[in-house]
Amino acid sequence: MKYITRVTDGAVKEKLQGLGGLMIVGPKWCGKTSTAEQFSNSAVYLDDTENGNSLIQVASLNPSILLKGASPRLIDEWQLAPGLFDAARREIDKRGTGGQFIVTGSTTPPKEKTRHSGTGRFSYVRMYTMSLYESGDSNGSVSLADLFNGRPDLGSPSNLSIEKLAFCILRGGWPGALQMSDKAALSVARDYLRSLENNEWIYSSDKRIKRNPEKIKALLRSYARNTATSASIETILRDTLEAGGKVSRSTVDDYIRALQSLFVIDDQPAWSVSLRSRTPLRQTPKRHLTDPSLAAAAIGATQDKLLKDFNTFGYLFESLCVRDIRAYAAANDAAVLYYRDKTGLEADIVVEKAGGAWGAMEIKLGGNQEDEAANNLLGLASRVDVSRYGEPAFLAVVTGGKYPFRRKDGVFVIPVGCMSP
Repeated sequence: MKYITRVTDGAVKEKLQGLGGLMIVGPKWCGKTSTAEQFSNSAVYLDDTENGNSLIQVASLNPSILLKGASPRLIDEWQLAPGLFDAARREIDKRGTGGQFIVTGSTTPPKEKTRHSGTGRFSYVRMYTMSLYESGDSNGSVSLADLFNGRPDLGSPSNLSIEKLAFCILRGGWPGALQMSDKAALSVARDYLRSLENNEWIYSSDKRIKRNPEKIKALLRSYARNTATSASIETILRDTLEAGGKVSRSTVDDYIRALQSLFVIDDQPAWSVSLRSRTPLRQTPKRHLTDPSLAAAAIGATQDKLLKDFNTFGYLFESLCVRDIRAYAAANDAAVLYYRDKTGLEADIVVEKAGGAWGAMEIKLGGNQEDEAANNLLGLASRVDVSRYGEPAFLAVVTGGKYPFRRKDGVFVIPVGCMSP
């Protein structure tokens, strides 16, 4: 299968010039192995169908054998033999050079399985499922970097119709889906959920717990129903109880932590910012699954249903935008947060760079809400203590529309089908 260039490629190349090891993490099927293979010169695959069990046994008895090979050496799905991580760390210390190992993983093993965090030996790259820019569905004319620099290109309209946007949500950002027929691509997220439900064991923090398929299914459905909202854990618990029978708060907490360790649940934190006033801020994270297709599959959404239910469509569209902006933000050394205070003023996305520069976005599927969204953004900008945080680098309404432009009040209107890193 032809390799599709990823937003993370630049970060992988850069980090291999630094520390001795690089860990690429992210959900299953997001393309970690394919990306790692572009930069490695040898590899060992611990989930190999024929030899995986033997390799795991070797790793437990004499891990140094599996570390031999041309550098950078890829250790794929390292969490299946966590002892390899400690062995690689020791080998990095011994060799004293950068770019020795690339390790990939789709889950976090129990803490007792590794003795060392890897600090000073391993750098990290977080991969997401593919953004619209990576999948070729966005023309990429308006980059996040140019928004921060104040020089966005507003000359190219989006080619994404509302029907295509619905399809992109349902298909998701799974690289393998791009090689399939449209019908087959729409089954990928459903298959992903089935694989989660059928795993006998999942990990929560430092312990292994046996999963209950119906409760996992009910929890995922609750998350899907509350996508892009700051629903409380109590709300999630109540939904799970209604759909999946008796379940305790501690079990829900365990399942949530387990799904976070699998990079399936990917909540969006609130922005902790100093305001000119003493208006209290909301701190509950916004709920998201790692890809909008998972939320759509969990609630049984179809293209026809989304086109008839623009309320659900809008929440899933926001989740798609958060997924994309997260990938673009990572390439700009920035984090994706959200703002909401107790007066109801909000911004769906706040992008904050490591150096402190920030910009805010509102997500609106249709164009008839642009005025309200722009007023929210201008209201937020007026409340931030600019003596500490500075003026926003940009304010933008991200839409499902066609044309990018700048409003008279200075707020950008940008179709998601135009965005890129």
